[in-house]
Amino acid sequence: MMKNKVIPDVNQKPWVERSLEAVWHPCTQMKHHESFPLIAITHGKGAWLYDEKGNAILDSISSWWTNLFGHSNPRINQAINAQLEKIEHVMLAGFTHPPVVELSERLSALTQHNLGHVFFASDGASAVEIALKMSHHFWQLQNKPQKKKFVCLANGYHGETLGALAVTDVAIFREAYGSLLQDVFTVPSPDARIAKAGESAEVIAQQAAQALEILFAKEHHQIAAMIVEPLVQCAGHMAMHSPEYLRQVRALCDRYEIHLIADEIAVGCGRTGKFFACEHAGIWPDFLTLSKGISGGYLPLSLCMTTEKIYRAFYSDQTQQGFLHSHSYTGNPLACAAALACLDIFASDNILEKNLSQANLLADAFAWAKADPRITHWRQQGMILAFDIQEQCLQAGNIFPREMFSASLAEGVLIRPIGNTIYVMPPYILTADEILQLGKAVQRALNKVLA
Repeated sequence: MMKNKVIPDVNQKPWVERSLEAVWHPCTQMKHHESFPLIAITHGKGAWLYDEKGNAILDSISSWWTNLFGHSNPRINQAINAQLEKIEHVMLAGFTHPPVVELSERLSALTQHNLGHVFFASDGASAVEIALKMSHHFWQLQNKPQKKKFVCLANGYHGETLGALAVTDVAIFREAYGSLLQDVFTVPSPDARIAKAGESAEVIAQQAAQALEILFAKEHHQIAAMIVEPLVQCAGHMAMHSPEYLRQVRALCDRYEIHLIADEIAVGCGRTGKFFACEHAGIWPDFLTLSKGISGGYLPLSLCMTTEKIYRAFYSDQTQQGFLHSHSYTGNPLACAAALACLDIFASDNILEKNLSQANLLADAFAWAKADPRITHWRQQGMILAFDIQEQCLQAGNIFPREMFSASLAEGVLIRPIGNTIYVMPPYILTADEILQLGKAVQRALNKVLA
């Protein structure tokens, strides 16, 4: 008689170990977790995350730049729960619902109705794909099919789906997937860090715009659109530039009949000091993408906003003239309800005005970094603060980002450096004490890593 086979009870293993066996984590070399264990998070409250051992971790990067108003925010929770009692999801093809209509109208109003039409998706890269495809299709409808190439900035990042990755200039991605990607034009970044002694950010912006104009003059007949992250190239080591660059680009795009795509997935929703980063330059793009903070870090939601002119080009009796793109969860009611709750918080709590004070407190908490000889290029744009570690302070073959991540966790703070760039991008709800605590914790962690 055969004995019953004993099947191991995987639930007896720690769930961090189970995660390593079953979950393939994003942008991660899984082997590294043999020496850098995963952090098991059980819950969050306000600006804090809590692991399975009860340790509190200050979420200074807003959980990959998504969380604006804290974890388990009661107002956002209530809005989602109220919507859950009505309808959790319905396809947006042939149907509509109140949350997606109200969200579209309110976002349009925030652009003074310059961008009056909203197409929804689920993640930032998908929103970029929408903008690229919509621009390409527009020019086909205008009988200019040769206008199908795109322009992006050096060191820019716009996502990891194939279209978005084509306009991303990050070496590690292009080395792995470059053979799959469309050819694009890459132009110099207006990164203010490249300024020489006596040069201003505006001078660098002007120089970058001049290089762009040379390209446009030669190749405009085959260029559909240019894509740029306004003011801050976030994944590009938090490179910051003058609003003057955006003004110059807008003028050049108008002159040469090229669309301007503003990727505000990371820099939108108040992160730079205004709701849209483009507002600093007093311009509006032809396409504007949002994700991350638009739902307060709660649910996957992204969108692409565009103009009446572009919308009307697709308006026809012919199906093939419509914009042929869809996502199963387009305009999900729960995600839209979360986004509407966030817009309510912006309005009722005067968030943009309060963030001016928050940004000043953040600068004060990191004032020590300005005087530290190991640090260069201290910079800030609203609720984004960054600085670079001098290369000579890092050992050859260093693993500084991982070491800084671990040292910061030991100090109770979540920091995720990009190369030798340390940045903070916290939720907007930090108290003055929490901001001060953040600055001191990062300083202590850095001292340990560089000791």
